[in-house]
Order: sequence, then C-alpha cells, then structure tokens
Amino acid sequence: MIITVAGAGTWGTALGRALSQKGYEIRIWSRFQEETDRLSAERKHPNLPGVKIPEEIVFTSDIGKAAAGADYLLMVVPSVYTRETIRDFAPYIEDKMVLISAAKGIEKDTLMTLTEVLRDELKAAGKKNQAVALSGPTHAEEVARDLPTLIVCACEDMDCAAGVQQLFDGTCIRPYINPDEKGVQICGALKNVEALAVGIARGLGYGDNTCAAMITRGMEEIRRLGLAMGCREKTFFGLAGIGDLIVTATSQHSRNNRAGYLIGQGKSVEEAVREIGMVVEGMNALPAAVTLCERYGMDMPLINAVRLIVNEHAKPSDVVNELMNRSLKTE
Repeated sequence: MIITVAGAGTWGTALGRALSQKGYEIRIWSRFQEETDRLSAERKHPNLPGVKIPEEIVFTSDIGKAAAGADYLLMVVPSVYTRETIRDFAPYIEDKMVLISAAKGIEKDTLMTLTEVLRDELKAAGKKNQAVALSGPTHAEEVARDLPTLIVCACEDMDCAAGVQQLFDGTCIRPYINPDEKGVQICGALKNVEALAVGIARGLGYGDNTCAAMITRGMEEIRRLGLAMGCREKTFFGLAGIGDLIVTATSQHSRNNRAGYLIGQGKSVEEAVREIGMVVEGMNALPAAVTLCERYGMDMPLINAVRLIVNEHAKPSDVVNELMNRSLKTE
C-alpha cells in the first residue's frame, strides 16, 4: 500500500507518521524543496517537538515521484491551496487512487466543500476518482505522540468511506464512517470561526460560563445552517460537530483559539496571525461563512461578531456587549 501525503505541515506529518506504523509506504510531498530536504535530514518537525519521524517516510518536492503508483492521496495543504495543489497533481493521478481531504475549509468564491473542489478539478482533467473527507477533534500534536484520537471518514459512497476507515484501523486513530459528507465538512470549516469567537472572549478575560455558552450557541448556529443546506442533524452532535468544536475552542493546541485570545488581548488581526506563525483556518473560512449566512438567510450572531472584529476592526468588548443586549428569545 502506497500513501502520498500532500502537505508537510504538522497534520500531514502526524498522519503520515501514524500510517507508517502499519507498514504502509509513506511519501510526504511539499512544493518547497528546502522543507523536504530539512525534514528528510533532521527527521523532526519544528512544530512537533520531541516527535521522531521514521526513517522509512520519504519526503519529496517532486509531484511525479510522490504520486507514482499511490493508492491514496491525502490532501493536507491549507484549504486555500487545495484547488491549486490538486490541479498540479491531476496529471499524475491513476484510476485506482482514492483522495482523502484532511484539511478543513470552504472555498471562498465557489462555496464548495474541499471534496467538491477535488472532484471539480479531477472532472476537468477527465478523471473520476472518489474523495473522502477526514474530520473530527484531531490536533496534530497529539496524534504525533500516538495519543488516542477519534476521527470521521465521510463520503456519500459508504464503501469508499469504509476503505479509508480500514486504512486507519490499528493506529492511534479510531475511525468512524458517516455518509453526510457535506455536513462533516461544514462543521469542520465553521467551527474554526466559532473558536475564534471563544478565543476572543478568553482574551477579554471572560470565564468558563461565557465560553461554554458561546460553544453551545456556536454549535446551534452551525446546526441551523447545516440543516438549511440539507445536512444530517446527527452529524452536528458527533465527532465532526460538537466534538471538533469543543477541542478547537478550548485546546492550547488550537491556532484559532489562540489567535482569538490574542485579538481579545488587544492585538490586531495581523499581529495575532503573525504571532501564531502557522495557518489560522478560521480566518480563511470567515468569508465563506458570512456568505453562507447571507445566502440561506441565517441569523448567526457569533459568526457576525467575528466578522465585525476581523473585517471592520470593531472593538471586541463592544461587540460582546451588543451580543448580550440582543432581544430576548427562546432557546
């Protein structure tokens, strides 16, 4: 079994490391040769301290070598680079290859989920490969240390989802399958925006009561939008829904939570993202989240609050006060 991982960040490295323990041939690709050379030589990732990368894992910046004969292609590049990356890989994708989208996001201009983006580009290239979404409460820092982690493999084709489930079986990752491919990905993208809101509240000095309320109401926002989009309600109360939102809104590993905290502490959006030093997917997902709210006529106060703070530079404390003074209603 050959598995190609597109993306040599912390998540791609952690997934590749976990799968290598089953004896699969793992190739991790990055378009930056200096990155693959360093990872190949040092066998450690700068953002995964104390984690040893097995010698068997091959790092390469050559797409042809990375993709040749592969059974699976794990897409782990930041969501905004998904289309560009699969377009580059398309000429090398063989009929047998199954694609797995392990990033979380919604394409800003098309509002496509990432598996839809993959299929769109493959169709343009005359290919019909299947794509599965991978999501859930999964911080790379813990998977890289072999800590027990549960994940969802989502695809309308449940046989295809089951194949990916078997791929991870026996690793530290316990996989479940779900046919609600769109719902799983809507959760994965929008929870990052909601986590920014919770982080901002933490940065302002608010406590557990506030944050628990924001997590709960944030999940309700995502659920209402998802149902309007035709998703399964059960998805929002599973691993990809409330599970992923809880970990993203509370964990020290969460870039979105930490970025929000810095904004709440008074840093500008640009300063916060720069200090995090890695991709903050909530910022990438915000434009699509706002557009989806408008398209489906949804009142989503927390997402709108993040929009006001990030896009219009509103004062975070003023935005929270506005939330608290909204008209009263039933839960």
